[in-house]
Amino acid sequence: MEHNYIGGKTRENFKEFEELFNGVEAFMGYVPNAHLAMAERPELLTAFSNLAMTVFQSEGIDMQTKQLIALASSLSSGCKYCQAHTSHGAERAGTKEEKIAEILNYSESDYYSDEERAVLDLAFASGRAPNESNAAHFNELKKYFSDDQIIDIVSVISMFGFLNRWNDTLGTKLEDVPKDFVEEKLKPLGWA
Repeated sequence: MEHNYIGGKTRENFKEFEELFNGVEAFMGYVPNAHLAMAERPELLTAFSNLAMTVFQSEGIDMQTKQLIALASSLSSGCKYCQAHTSHGAERAGTKEEKIAEILNYSESDYYSDEERAVLDLAFASGRAPNESNAAHFNELKKYFSDDQIIDIVSVISMFGFLNRWNDTLGTKLEDVPKDFVEEKLKPLGWA
């Protein structure tokens, strides 16, 4: 679905964001094309970056769990761009490739704990359109997580709801780093 709506601009076209791009590159290992598209509207990129920083720097949920939440939401919504980003992000956060490749079987997989199953149940349900989350998801989450942690979980899901729509609608071109990760590390493990 890659239609590259934004005209192929590079980070050199947005010198005013060099410090921001350096921070993103340090965190992700590359500068996402999604950020370059948002840079067309500087206030949008600034607002999104502040949101992403707030979500990813919150301390209620560890980074591996945040990346798995983002991956589950992206799988559920069907955003291939975000699936590649978040699977690579999960690996960068320390998640084993075998666990990442097993995420679609999380409910039966020995790689996932009951706490993670509760989180992923909500992430997969809320990533669908229409949203399929319900009170049972939250009742299960409350067995393992505080209200603040649940807000952190929903924050990751919601941020990726935006990113899934943004990138699928624009047909954002996937960068080499996450593309190579999926091709070289996950596909040999059965990743679709």
